[in-house]
Amino acid sequence: MLSKGRGFILVMLFLAGVINYMDRSALSVAAPFIQKSFHLDAAHLGMIFSAFFIGYALFNFIGGYASDLFGPKKVLSASMTFWSVFAGLTAVTFNFISLFIARVLFGMGEGPLSSSQSKMVNNWFPQKSRARALAIAMSGTSLGGAISGPVVGVIALNWGWQVSFIIIALIGLVWAAVWWKFVKDAPGRAEVVEEEEEEEEATVESTTAGESAKTPLSYYLKRPTVLFTAVAFFAYNYILFFFLTWFPSYLTDARHLNIKEMSFATMIPWTVGFVGFTLGGFIIDYVYKKTGNAMFSRKVVLVTCLLGSAVSIGLAGLVNTTTGAVTLMASAVFFLYLTAITYWAIIQDTVQKERVGGVGGFMHFLANISGIIGPTVTGFIVQSTGQFTSAFLLAGGLAVIGALCVAFFVKPIQTSKAAVSGKSTPSIN
Repeated sequence: MLSKGRGFILVMLFLAGVINYMDRSALSVAAPFIQKSFHLDAAHLGMIFSAFFIGYALFNFIGGYASDLFGPKKVLSASMTFWSVFAGLTAVTFNFISLFIARVLFGMGEGPLSSSQSKMVNNWFPQKSRARALAIAMSGTSLGGAISGPVVGVIALNWGWQVSFIIIALIGLVWAAVWWKFVKDAPGRAEVVEEEEEEEEATVESTTAGESAKTPLSYYLKRPTVLFTAVAFFAYNYILFFFLTWFPSYLTDARHLNIKEMSFATMIPWTVGFVGFTLGGFIIDYVYKKTGNAMFSRKVVLVTCLLGSAVSIGLAGLVNTTTGAVTLMASAVFFLYLTAITYWAIIQDTVQKERVGGVGGFMHFLANISGIIGPTVTGFIVQSTGQFTSAFLLAGGLAVIGALCVAFFVKPIQTSKAAVSGKSTPSIN
């Protein structure tokens, strides 16, 4: 799995995820300082959290489509550079408006990451090991979230919250330089994957036997499998972004932890999530190996674990102790991250190789609308009720809906010659 330069690709993609979530989590950890400095109430802080996702969601699709056209190397190089610059510029914001604008632009930079990671894994890895590769490549995000808490907390307490944004911006720029210098979009002819792997690539469920022409992107964007996978991904992201944006404030406001205690408490769910993220890919590949059914292996993990996350986060909003809340949130994040790569794996299994970036980016765009809506909704819930309970229960309810959508409506996509020619849109499933 790690031969022919693949190991280096996975390490770089993993580190990109670490940096991504260090950057993204930094604002949540620093939120108590920023809220005090800029005199923000809960509703305005929720809008700041949502600002990131305005740019992020839009560039999920643009970035994925661009990775199909220009290759993931160029897209991810530009993405990391752009978001690192605006992470650093967060340190010079001075009021609500300037911070809001900086977060929108920062989100635009981060938007292409996941679809570019997915495209790179699709270029380099065969189907039999793709779930594991995706899990390793993308699991850096949860580790980045775990690191961000104590790092940003300690720096903010000793040198000011602004310094943390400058440091993580510099780390991102170093990564971008190494990526551009040493990475290729796909194996060269001399390094091309073995014949048996090429044969496996030819069996991807998205195409009929012998079909080599491209299916139009628009065909895939209207498929129920893509749309309902996006619904489940929306629920996944709603829980993740609730945890990412509001859980630190919940610990300080509702559980009355100080900044140092909060910084280290947030490490627990992130660390458990890292284990779940990595483990999920191996479980999926194991089920696939035993059953020979790629779609079943993705769906059984997604549905079961998303329901487990729904129950955990719902209960987290009802318990009366800090220990109980952190434990249940850790459980919710663990189950959530077990599903993390299933959404991308479904797209890779059912979409032509040339369309993986665009279709994955479109799905990611729809899913990340939750980031625009969720943090603001949570802010208004807290502002109006003075409690977080309803916000926890709403997140759990959405996860139940997402799991049911996958269970009943996500199936292999069947294309036809008519679809490839673009003359008609045949029925599927």
